[in-house]
Amino acid sequence: MFDLASTLLAAAAGPGARAAPTLFETATKALFPVAAYIALAPVLWFFFRGTWRELDVAAHEHQRKTLAAGSYDYRPAVLFVITALVLTLQEYYGGRDFYENHLKPFLRELEKQGGFGIDLRKWNELYGYGWWAFTRVFGYVAVPMIIWKICFRKDSLLDMGLRVRGFLKHAWIYGLCLAVVVPAVVIVSRAPDFGTYYPFYKQCSRSWFDLAMWEMMYFAQFFALEVFFRGFWLSGLRTTLGSGAIFAMCVPYCMIHYGKPYLEAAGAVVAGIALGSLAMRTKSIYSGFLVHVTVALLMDLLALSHRNALPTSLWGP
Repeated sequence: MFDLASTLLAAAAGPGARAAPTLFETATKALFPVAAYIALAPVLWFFFRGTWRELDVAAHEHQRKTLAAGSYDYRPAVLFVITALVLTLQEYYGGRDFYENHLKPFLRELEKQGGFGIDLRKWNELYGYGWWAFTRVFGYVAVPMIIWKICFRKDSLLDMGLRVRGFLKHAWIYGLCLAVVVPAVVIVSRAPDFGTYYPFYKQCSRSWFDLAMWEMMYFAQFFALEVFFRGFWLSGLRTTLGSGAIFAMCVPYCMIHYGKPYLEAAGAVVAGIALGSLAMRTKSIYSGFLVHVTVALLMDLLALSHRNALPTSLWGP
């Protein structure tokens, strides 16, 4: 998942940052995010200190009432267990191996029977990404919301950043983010590690239909990602951890980027803080979702364009 902060980190590091033949260059790249974190910290503090303060005050009041009543808030415990379960299931059953070992043989049998228009020779990779997108949407949205509603019936799921009221009031933040990140995306798209990494689905060049189907799946998992980390996580923890909920969320959010380019994983820390603070400020996940999908789509299109690989056919061969 390509993030706002990771784009800026990679752009600042330079398009040749991945090729690091010397120990000095490798160490420079490894330590560059630390300098970037220090430089960006005052900016984040300037924009979101008021939001963090409000969260801390509300959490302090909630904890005071909870302790005075002699009760216990089970939300953090339930949330952390759900998170561990969801991420573990996705790691072991939501990837390519599970698709190849269990789903592909099933699809092959259906194909032999002429069912559902299945064509593994042409669409196998897309089917695999379809499973990946489904596990993200189901794991990030359905599982936590169902369990949460069973455990906390009085909580409204709409409070997980899903309300649209007031979204237009904060639309300028979305515009500001794009004004900063779009130039960085243009620079980063020429870097070897990013320019050849995207799109994930390597058949996007075959047709506009392939590209459109991939982007629909990609967008769906981004929406699920925002629901889980900026909606479910922050809604469930803000009354007990206050602003600390945002920084706690950054730990698993950064870790799901492992395996991606280093600067993207490192940038996810700042991206998580910025998008989490934005979600708490606007009480909505939609601004973060729009930033995510805009950057992702632009990166895919630019990466294809730089490789002269944009599709030329509507449906392909």
